[in-house]
Amino acid sequence: MSLPVPSFTLNNGVKIPGVGKGCWLGPDGGKDVALTMCKNALQVGYRHIDTAAGYANEELVGQAVRESGIPRSEIFVTTKIWVRNGHRVRAAFEDSLKALDIEYIDLYLVHWPMTHAADGTPRSFDEEPNFITVWKDMEKLLDTGKVRAIGVSNFSVQNLELLLKHATVVPAVNQVEAHPCLPQVELQTFCQEKGILLSAYSPLGQGNALFFEDADFVKVVEAHNATPAQIAISWLVQRGIAPIVKSANLERMKLNITLVELSAAEMDTIGAVHKKPNMHRSLLPYHATDGTVFGWTYKQLGWPMAHGGLVPSL
Repeated sequence: MSLPVPSFTLNNGVKIPGVGKGCWLGPDGGKDVALTMCKNALQVGYRHIDTAAGYANEELVGQAVRESGIPRSEIFVTTKIWVRNGHRVRAAFEDSLKALDIEYIDLYLVHWPMTHAADGTPRSFDEEPNFITVWKDMEKLLDTGKVRAIGVSNFSVQNLELLLKHATVVPAVNQVEAHPCLPQVELQTFCQEKGILLSAYSPLGQGNALFFEDADFVKVVEAHNATPAQIAISWLVQRGIAPIVKSANLERMKLNITLVELSAAEMDTIGAVHKKPNMHRSLLPYHATDGTVFGWTYKQLGWPMAHGGLVPSL
């Protein structure tokens, strides 16, 4: 049985579509495909487009929205502040708003908890600007009337707890890597308690979907005559997590927002995949060989990982 894409209500009452179209297409922003991809996504039914200053394609995303023929009020656009802009939050926001040229931004996220100096050197938390000072400047953006909600990305329980001690506004969203190999159960529970919606980037493993080959996962896929992507996306949505899915292929785009109704037993089956040997792990390539991500250690990030992104504890 197929289901319509639901919406989730953020902690300030703003509604966000339950499945978004991701726009990370490589260092050059995928300039040869980004515009067409976003236009196609909007035409087949996506109403949430997720980009970032660091993706280098905000202009193309904005062009797709403007040229779609769909009322602006029906499209939800997320973008993010990059790590080098922690000292100029308002200016970075204005840069993104100008690049998008879509009147306002629906959701603006702190892309990563670390900040970098202009030369790319990562700062420790003890140096300013840190994510607390960045967040205080993010809160001020709400007074502009040009952003509907603010949130964070890649924040752990550890760093959310620290942030919330100083925040006046609770983040509306925390966008993190999440999929059957990394279900983020503890983080989701914490976020739900605080009124923060968990959103999932790379829900299909960014081309490294280890769980696609799992025998139990395959049985669920076959039972519904669905694609592995449909099952993974549907599993997240039924958990109350909003996935951000990337595909430039028109047919896959259509299938990815054709959700499947999973039984409680099937939900449990997929939820247990990560408990199998060597399955509980990050599937993304940004883990450096020295055990850092963009200059921060797993300890600083609050991620219970070892080298290579393997998560040894459940």
